[in-house]
Amino acid sequence: MSGSGSASHCETQEPLSAEESPAISAVMFSAGLLGNLSALALLARRRLGRRGRPLSLFHVLVTVLVLTDLLGTCLVSPVVLASYGRNRTLVALAEDRRLCLYFGFAMSFFGLATMLVLFAMALERCLALGQPYLYERFVRRRSALLLALLALYAFAAAFCALPRLGFGATVQYCPGTWCFIQMRAAQGAAGWDAAYSLLYATLLLLLILAVLLCNLSVTRNLVGMHRRGQTSRRLASLEQPAGRRRLSMSEEVDHLILLAIMTITFIVCSLPFTVSAGAGSPWLAPALGGLLPL
Repeated sequence: MSGSGSASHCETQEPLSAEESPAISAVMFSAGLLGNLSALALLARRRLGRRGRPLSLFHVLVTVLVLTDLLGTCLVSPVVLASYGRNRTLVALAEDRRLCLYFGFAMSFFGLATMLVLFAMALERCLALGQPYLYERFVRRRSALLLALLALYAFAAAFCALPRLGFGATVQYCPGTWCFIQMRAAQGAAGWDAAYSLLYATLLLLLILAVLLCNLSVTRNLVGMHRRGQTSRRLASLEQPAGRRRLSMSEEVDHLILLAIMTITFIVCSLPFTVSAGAGSPWLAPALGGLLPL
């Protein structure tokens, strides 16, 4: 069967193949759940160790990132396991493809929202080191943080809801346990479908590039501080609303390392899922699948 014919069959397939096993999905769900809960426990422990002082902006953003990924894991992975448990694809589990549409929205929303929060973290560190005056005057305020997060989630939700308004489409992919935006030009499909998938992919790639550039800027600033013999730097923080506190260079390096690890993780940790679930999907599916949360 041709690749196009196989993809078309997957879009309407109802019973799951007897050869499909939920083992990989169950392991990835367990790993994602355990990893996020462990991260929250470590963040809570760090918070207890700094009792009496307000949370730093970076700490808040890390917590928001972990909670976003955890929520995505809990809202997406159980649907896959339910599909395996009932031996039916997503389009067959609910009338009018409602479950498939929900799954496609959740996948695209949490993938985009996670990258937006990661970008916010990288930008926060970049401004804290590179533009301390601007950072203290505008960025470190709690109201600014709340508005920024609300704007990020609202943008992600609105952008990922466009397929429901006719700009883009959601289809089921092999083996029938997941749905996502249509990433190939199918016969009879509107040209907007391919345009939306290209726009989504471009947005994710631009966010990744922006995160990498921010990390490089932070690295350059840290190297400059070291060369000037500075072992500490006064940075704006939520911990002292009336002024600044001293952060050692080692703490800033720790922040940078954490950002680098998170950047790499959110880019490549989903590759096993892409290989197993998207092997027979359209040409762009494997490229994008690795950027989405499990």
